[in-house]
Amino acid sequence: MDYKELAEQFWEQGYLHLPGFFTADRMDHLNAMIHDHFGANPDFEHTEEFLEKSKVEVVPWFPQREGIHDFDVEEGDERLDTLTRTILGEGWGKQYCMVMFSKDGSNGQSWHQDCPPDDAGVHNLNRLIYTQDIREEEGGQLGVVPGSHRMGELTVGDPTGDFDTQKVLAPKKGDLVILHGHAWHRVFPSQGGSRSSTNFRAGPQGTPEDITDICVYRNMRYKFSTSEVVMERA
Repeated sequence: MDYKELAEQFWEQGYLHLPGFFTADRMDHLNAMIHDHFGANPDFEHTEEFLEKSKVEVVPWFPQREGIHDFDVEEGDERLDTLTRTILGEGWGKQYCMVMFSKDGSNGQSWHQDCPPDDAGVHNLNRLIYTQDIREEEGGQLGVVPGSHRMGELTVGDPTGDFDTQKVLAPKKGDLVILHGHAWHRVFPSQGGSRSSTNFRAGPQGTPEDITDICVYRNMRYKFSTSEVVMERA
């Protein structure tokens, strides 16, 4: 694996998609845990205002905070550590492990940035692993606008409207996607089954612990810690 070349590719387009990074048997084990935890119809955890304005219908789970360490194997993978260090530099830090679950028939996630792009050097890094196939006929694909991590704030507009330059990724079981926190991205609706991804978030040295507390959508900025819209965008 040419880590330097992959890092250069990441900084050019704002994301990487690496097929078959993790083994199928490990993904099957984690996928079973995810489905056991959520079941078929978990309740949404956000306010009705957030669900309506954001067009986001995903349910998070933080297994490590509950003392569940099955996900530690993938988070500690030496290749993942080396790739992360090559991208972020020495002194980078882990943040948390978050499983994002979309139940059948849900909206997924509208276009957003994980953190405000006010300072280009202050951002998180998403390290997404997929424990099951994302199939086009079932929805749940990952949308991203290449190079958008260098384009400033997400433009105002239709929260789920298409961009001319967007790429639609359908990761398979075992795939790894690394995504810049300022990149414009979304999750498409789930239409034929549930979908999930597991995000081992990280950040460069000195990244604030609450870097992802305020999320940028096309119609607002939302602060999760206080469950409030902190800026209307129109």
